[in-house]
Amino acid sequence: MDAVVAKRQAEAMHVLLTGGTGFIGTALCQRLRNAGHEVTVLSRQPGRVPALCGAGVQGISTLTEIPLSQPVDAVVNLAGASIGKGRWTKNRKRELVESRVRITEQITEFLAARDQKPACLISASAVGFYGAQDDTPLDETAAPHEEFQHDLCASWESAARKAEQLGVRTAIIRLGIVLGPGGGALADMLPPYRFGLGGPISSGQQYMSWVHREDVLRAIEWLLAHPEQHGAFNLTAPNPVPNVVFAQTLGKVLHRPAFLPMPGFVLRILLGEFAHLLITGQRVLPRKLQEGGFTFQFGELEGALEDILKKN
Repeated sequence: MDAVVAKRQAEAMHVLLTGGTGFIGTALCQRLRNAGHEVTVLSRQPGRVPALCGAGVQGISTLTEIPLSQPVDAVVNLAGASIGKGRWTKNRKRELVESRVRITEQITEFLAARDQKPACLISASAVGFYGAQDDTPLDETAAPHEEFQHDLCASWESAARKAEQLGVRTAIIRLGIVLGPGGGALADMLPPYRFGLGGPISSGQQYMSWVHREDVLRAIEWLLAHPEQHGAFNLTAPNPVPNVVFAQTLGKVLHRPAFLPMPGFVLRILLGEFAHLLITGQRVLPRKLQEGGFTFQFGELEGALEDILKKN
């Protein structure tokens, strides 16, 4: 661990976390607690928080349960309904937006009401911000393509940036496809691959901007510890790959064939508009994190998959 990060983490903080019972959040809770920090998780089921996030993690159902006199040093906002569950109907799209934007607005309202404000807000977004742009390399300066996934992320980020107006350092993490043991995108992919039924999606040429969950956790810790870092950050591994390469690599690691393609028209029938996200893909690069000095532990896909599958 970077010496500066280690020094700042030695200073115990009170971290407020949304999305703390999710795939990233539960692992982040454990790391923060292991580092000696106090963690409070906003949840619709606060009674389940200690079991899911670890003993000593407090669950609350509303932000008003945190007294104004109780300091909060940092906020990490990971809340949002899963984008890959179900067809993008009109109602589903509304849920996807509201589950992200409304909770982020509640956080900025919470910040505005406090005289002693947290030092920083780290708020999730996604590489969907850029929209579909084929194989064009996309860093944080890239102009987005207008479509639903961009509108969703733009609204989410706009709500978070209100914290900047309150004097709170704000870092927005545009997450790629997060891979890790015990859940996430890989959990849905593994069953067909284990039976030798995996393969590329559609043409297989669309890029997959993936990232190991371990590097997501490390990047959040790094952003917490570096007060000079603010703005939007692509949180993806530095080596995105075409979908066909992802399929071949996963098959190789599992010692299974991976040549059965999933035709695009079948995905459109099954998933509707959401299929567009899987068929087009994005080639996103983490320029700002790397220029800031963050180093990825898992920069290559094969090593990342080997590490994850050892723990699955």
